Amino acid sequence: MYVDLQGRNALVTGAARGLGAAIARRLAEAGAMVWVADVREKELKELARELAEEGRSVQPLLLDIRDRGQVAAAVEDVWRASGSLEILVNNAAVDVSKPIEHLSAEEADLVISTNLLGPIHLCLENYRRMIRQGGGHIINILSTAANRTWTEAGPYAASKTGLRAFTHTLFKEAQRDCLGIGVTGIIAGGMETRFILERFPDADTAKLQDPAIVADTVMYALSVPAGSVVGELVIVPRNEPSWP
Repeated sequence: MYVDLQGRNALVTGAARGLGAAIARRLAEAGAMVWVADVREKELKELARELAEEGRSVQPLLLDIRDRGQVAAAVEDVWRASGSLEILVNNAAVDVSKPIEHLSAEEADLVISTNLLGPIHLCLENYRRMIRQGGGHIINILSTAANRTWTEAGPYAASKTGLRAFTHTLFKEAQRDCLGIGVTGIIAGGMETRFILERFPDADTAKLQDPAIVADTVMYALSVPAGSVVGELVIVPRNEPSWP
């Protein structure tokens, strides 16, 4: 999927590895200046260096999206330095795979604050600015858990279900507030990333999809001509067990 993003600025969270890194790479290859944000400083700098060596425009941004003060300051810095932000991809997510019986309050807080409140904070800070600039595109990475959950996934499913509802609401408000703003939720099935394999080391990788395929769906959402928008897109392996 080719999209010309020359002159556009993008911010991708959870960009140090996995799907976030794949999305950042696609955006940079399309010509965008990409701010790559993550809490993993070493991996973040390695990705930024790798893309820069390939001639891509990239800037690492150490950011804990759970901290709304950090989010506000980071977004202010990005807009001041770039002058605009056309693309926001809320990708960062964590999970604690435990039965609810054994789940701690701190673990539940970690998942909800990262997967739901973090993206909301980023939307709040960027959406109002996008209204003032007259356009932009917000892409929230969701999960099949927003549609159908499984055991040991209580906070994760709650966070992704909540983010899906927030995304739908933001879509409707963008129709009212500024037709130049696109809002897309991407429901992604299982991917062959460390996010999956660190939690489920015995997972059959033949049943997982390449994160680059999901990154391509981000590019597809950005490729739709003005006047239309992909509101929600589902991309899963053909044998995905948690869809529909």
